[in-house]
Amino acid sequence: MAAKQVSKKIKLQIPAGKATPAPPVGTVLGPAGINLQEFCTKYNDATKDKMGDILPVEITIYEDRSFDFVIKTPPTPFLIKKVTKIKKGSTKGANETVATLSKDQLKEIAEIKLQDLNCYTIEKAMDIVAGTARNMGVKVED
Repeated sequence: MAAKQVSKKIKLQIPAGKATPAPPVGTVLGPAGINLQEFCTKYNDATKDKMGDILPVEITIYEDRSFDFVIKTPPTPFLIKKVTKIKKGSTKGANETVATLSKDQLKEIAEIKLQDLNCYTIEKAMDIVAGTARNMGVKVED
């Protein structure tokens, strides 16, 4: 059996367990010709344990209109906001502190993100997350 021909790859960020054929999902995937209801059902089933999180998903669409998708970890800023319980990051970036993140919280986020980051140690992942936090105006405690 020959490998299927990939026709396109689409990246979306969809709230876990809440994909519907309506926009924005339908608007992006409709023209690709895949079964929207089937995608939404599979995505919602796969993400129902992460309700409330926004999850990036990479959808591979094949020539025969079948598809596969890979669910990634939530975006780092989303996780930082969730842990620090803030609505949004600073408008002035690192020049304004809107919240603080403990080393334990930083490590917790880094452990979640490690599989999607291009580093191999938890310490390097913590550095990457700390950089994102700094840019959002979230101070990392030493």
